[in-house]
Amino acid sequence: MNCIIVDDEPLARAEMRSLINETSKTEILGEFSNAPSALDFLKTNDVDLIFLDIEMPMVTGLEFAEMLPEQSLIIFTTAYSQYAVKSYDLEAVDYLLKPIDPQRLDKAIKKAIQYTELLSKNTVKNTVESNTPEFLFIKADRRFYKVNISEIKFIEALKDYVVIHTRQQKLITAMNLKTIHQKIPLELFLRVSKSYVVNMDFIDSFDNHNIYIDESEIPLGEVYRSDFFTKYAGGFLNPEA
Repeated sequence: MNCIIVDDEPLARAEMRSLINETSKTEILGEFSNAPSALDFLKTNDVDLIFLDIEMPMVTGLEFAEMLPEQSLIIFTTAYSQYAVKSYDLEAVDYLLKPIDPQRLDKAIKKAIQYTELLSKNTVKNTVESNTPEFLFIKADRRFYKVNISEIKFIEALKDYVVIHTRQQKLITAMNLKTIHQKIPLELFLRVSKSYVVNMDFIDSFDNHNIYIDESEIPLGEVYRSDFFTKYAGGFLNPEA
């Protein structure tokens, strides 16, 4: 996997370069102090992963993310936690708060590598062909695979696909999140942001901003928060408390 670093602070770029070199074998193709220069580079170079700061002059990281080619994955790096939900609305792989923890960086890079592999293997687009109250039938490589709905922990939007996270594996299918949500039991699966649908039976814990399922931290979108607290917590908890 290769990557570029986009951050207007020289020290932040140097720190990120050092952390990437220490924690992974990811090849750094370039470093850029602003979005326009990074965009020029992307016109002639294929980049797998972009480490992207948010608060930058001229063009913010969030604005830049909307201009990126479909194949490039994003990990946002910022000192400001208030951008977390918006970053996932842009289907970022992860969101790292500065100062960046090496273990969190390692986890984010491994996730990006895994998603790159999923996307590259999906040359013949997997599709959900049918469903019952208990199963989804996914067509892949001219075969049909039965996925037990009760085994699905959560579903994540990724570019033009969704990633279905089950107990045993991750499956990628060519479908948007709204469509697949309509194929599974609404009393069990709850939309919690623009990029995530969760199986309420698998929720380990939550706070006002995140839901935790196993080791996954799932953002809770502002417009979905009240509905989540009503349906999951029965309205007995105050999300503003």
